[in-house]
Amino acid sequence: MENNDYFTEKIAPKKQSENSAPEKSGARPPRSENTERRKRPERSERPRKKDVPHKPKQEETPSFAAAVNADDSPKVEIIGVRFNDVGKVYYFAPCGEKFERGERAIVETARGVECGEVVLPNREFPQKALVSPLKSIIRKATEADIKQVEQNREKEGEIIQTFAEKIREHGLDMKPIEVEYTFDGSKIMFYFTSDGRVDFRDLVKDLAFIYRTRIELRQIGVRDEAKMLGGLGICGRPFCCSSFLGDFHPVSIKMAKEQSLSLNPTKISGTCGRLMCCLKYEQNCYEDFLRTTPKTGAYVETSEGRGTVTEVNLLTGILKVKLDKKPDVPLTVNKEEVKVIKDGKIQVNRDEIKALKDLE
Repeated sequence: MENNDYFTEKIAPKKQSENSAPEKSGARPPRSENTERRKRPERSERPRKKDVPHKPKQEETPSFAAAVNADDSPKVEIIGVRFNDVGKVYYFAPCGEKFERGERAIVETARGVECGEVVLPNREFPQKALVSPLKSIIRKATEADIKQVEQNREKEGEIIQTFAEKIREHGLDMKPIEVEYTFDGSKIMFYFTSDGRVDFRDLVKDLAFIYRTRIELRQIGVRDEAKMLGGLGICGRPFCCSSFLGDFHPVSIKMAKEQSLSLNPTKISGTCGRLMCCLKYEQNCYEDFLRTTPKTGAYVETSEGRGTVTEVNLLTGILKVKLDKKPDVPLTVNKEEVKVIKDGKIQVNRDEIKALKDLE
C-alpha cells in the first residue's frame, strides 16, 4: 500500500518475548520505527467554514396573529365577556345565542357564577388560538338577573363599611379597598393593602359568621389600588390603568433615562407612587431613535474636528459636541453631519438605582 498524506502503511507489531510482561487489554501496541505519523492536511486543503453546509433551520412556531389569520385551521364561535369596566376579556362559547355589544351574559368562572358584559359579539375564531377547554355560557341575562346585579352592588357598599369596622376592632394594619359580591352570592372577595404580612384569620371568622358565605381576602399592591379606586393623573386625565389598560406593563428607570427625562421621583412617578405607565407608550419610538443617533459620551468626527457628544435631542436629532481643539465652545450639529468613532452607552448608575428603587 502506498503512503500519502492521509494514509500510512500498516506494520505488524513485534512479538513479545517470553520473559516480557503481558500487555494490558485495551493498551495501544508499540509504535514501529517504520510507522509514519499521519500528516495533517495543508491549510489550503482543509474545508473552509463557509463551505460546510448549514443545517436547515427548524420552522418557527406561528405567532398568535398568524394563528388568527390562518384559513385552514378549524374555527369556533366565541363571544368576549368582561366583568369590570376595565380588565381582561374572557372568551366563552355562545351556544347558539346571538349577542350584541353591551348585552350581558351569565357565565361560570373560577370564582363562581358571574354576570359579565359582552364586549366582543359573536365571531369565528381559530380553535388553536384559544385556551382550551372553552367554557359555554349559562344563559343570556334577563331583567331579573340585571336587577340582581344592581342589588349586589348596593350590598357591596354596606359590606365594605362592615369590613372597615372589623379591621378597627381587631387592630389590624390594613386598608380596605374594594369588595366584590359574586352574582350567585356564593363568595365575597375583600381587597386590601398593607405594608407587610397580616394575620387576618380571626377577621375571616367574624366576616363568615356575619354573611354566612365563603369569604376570601386578597392583599393587593398600590398599582391595583389605583386601578380600583381611580383618580386623575398629573396630566389632568383619568388614570390609564382605570380607563383602558387591561394589564400592567413592566416599566423601568432605564426607560426614563433613554427618553432623556429628569430622574426626579415627583416627575416620573404617578399617584400610586410607582413609575408612570405612560413611559411604556413611546419606548419603541425612542429605541428606534437611539439606533440611529449618537448617545451622550460618544466620540464623533465633525467638519470642525473630533469631539465628544455632551447633549442629545432624540426627537430633533440635534447634538452638542465638545471639540478637542475648542473645548470651550460647543458645536451644534445634526446627527447626519457627524461620523461616530465610538458610541456611548446609556447606563443607570448605582446611586440612581438606590434612590429610585422604590418606584419600580
